[in-house]
Amino acid sequence: MSKIGKKPIQIPSGVDVKIDGSSISVKGPKGELKRKLPAGLEVKIENSQLTIKPTLINRESKTLWGLAGSMAKNMIKGVSEGFEKVLEFQGVGYKAVVKGNGLELGLGYSHPVFYTAPEGITFKAEKNSITVQGIDKELVGKVAAEIRSFREPEPYKGSGIKYKGEIIIRKAGKKAVATG
Repeated sequence: MSKIGKKPIQIPSGVDVKIDGSSISVKGPKGELKRKLPAGLEVKIENSQLTIKPTLINRESKTLWGLAGSMAKNMIKGVSEGFEKVLEFQGVGYKAVVKGNGLELGLGYSHPVFYTAPEGITFKAEKNSITVQGIDKELVGKVAAEIRSFREPEPYKGSGIKYKGEIIIRKAGKKAVATG
């Protein structure tokens, strides 16, 4: 039994959920998302609650039950509230500027790094942070990970791009050996 899959998902007012076979479509104030759910699952809407149950009780359908529940819950939350990831950067000369539909990053390289946002993603750049916002949780996480990969945080000086709240374990540098 799946603990996540068993729980019914509450559908807030203003969110419209449509089921067509194995695909689910969610429309809300922030946008619309469509996704095909794994086979072997039955999806029902009753009393503004979405329930998912496996049609056959086998190992594969049990493993996909919780996944489908999480995907549906994230779709509903995304179209009603949205998702965001905050990245912080630190380093000499590091900067981020939003230009049109993209992000221009100065990360200590000899050239600026330009990242074009996929459809449905917006950026906000402040003093030393970048905020990635969107309605698709998976896409927001992917974009944030790609931006972080341009200059991952290094353990000696702590410079680079990291997630907000991420702890980077610092290492001690070389120490002068006492002669004598």
